[in-house]
Amino acid sequence: MATLCRPAVAVPEHVITMEETLQLARSRHPDHPQLPLALRLIQNTGVRTRHIVQPIEETLEHPGFEWRNKVYESEAKARVPEVVRRALDDAELLATDIDVIIYVSCTGFMMPSLTAWLINEMGFATDTRQIPIAQLGCAAGGAAINRAHDFCTAYPEANALIVACEFCSLCYQPTDLGVGSLLSNGLFGDGIAAAVVRGQGGTGVRLERNGSYLIPKTEEWIMYDVRATGFHFLLDKRVPATMEPLAPALHDLARKHGWNASELDFYIVHAGGPRILDDLSKFLHVPHSAFRFSRATLTEYGNIASAVVLDALRRLFDEGGAEHTARGLLAGFGPGITAEMALGRWQTAAGARQQTTAAEAETV
Repeated sequence: MATLCRPAVAVPEHVITMEETLQLARSRHPDHPQLPLALRLIQNTGVRTRHIVQPIEETLEHPGFEWRNKVYESEAKARVPEVVRRALDDAELLATDIDVIIYVSCTGFMMPSLTAWLINEMGFATDTRQIPIAQLGCAAGGAAINRAHDFCTAYPEANALIVACEFCSLCYQPTDLGVGSLLSNGLFGDGIAAAVVRGQGGTGVRLERNGSYLIPKTEEWIMYDVRATGFHFLLDKRVPATMEPLAPALHDLARKHGWNASELDFYIVHAGGPRILDDLSKFLHVPHSAFRFSRATLTEYGNIASAVVLDALRRLFDEGGAEHTARGLLAGFGPGITAEMALGRWQTAAGARQQTTAAEAETV
């Protein structure tokens, strides 16, 4: 059964603090009629630091969409390979062991996808399948896990590589002055994550079931307005309240699997903001601490879009993981409004070997 192994994560070297973010908002928009509201919303995110691919002075400039997309491509090619190598090492596999690469990103565009470049530059087999996903936003981290699970279910001996590359700072638009845009300027950060889903063996989350859910008639709540100046991010004020209709979908997925979503051992979810996590805690009936890994990602890195779920899982690994067979939930939320959800049990290599040995003994 497919196992999601330890993710590797990297963030850029340029850091902007909460206080610097607030000061920038005050200095750049001193006469904005809703500045006090925007400042309060930014403070309430709990984001202490964010990492960005360029110094803040360059980030605030806008030389044009073409230039920004070239920065996206060059930075992705410079930064992704090392993260991929670490993910492969953590999964104890080589590039030639990978059968499919699932690449998710919503902050830049390349055709052919970065998957083609990775295959050529990093020694992946030329028959490696490519699945680039560009339009699921923050939900794409969960979607990548689910598509890897599907692939390894169809091909039980196969291995999948997931790569999430998000440079949200390249989507900054100086002319977007709505409260939602000002909030986004203080919420999103840049980050890269990669993880392997092994068809056989490995330590991590043994994936057992996945599902998707879309809240009807909400496709305009999180979206891009694509203009000559690039991607203009639009965020509806109703988005923070979406956990109330999404929580039942999580409960339903767990119920179909014979589990209770309120009684699991670990939770790895997308950290869109503190309201999202607080409401999910409320509607799933789980303690505030259940989402400590997601809250840590939000505090230290901000919302790094599709990479959040993988970074939160990395933090569970850093804590020592969970008990063998511990039950958990993974979920990403994004445009649509879409939820990508998965259920799995924690698996250690030693525990898996013991189970195999016991099963073999029973058949003798």
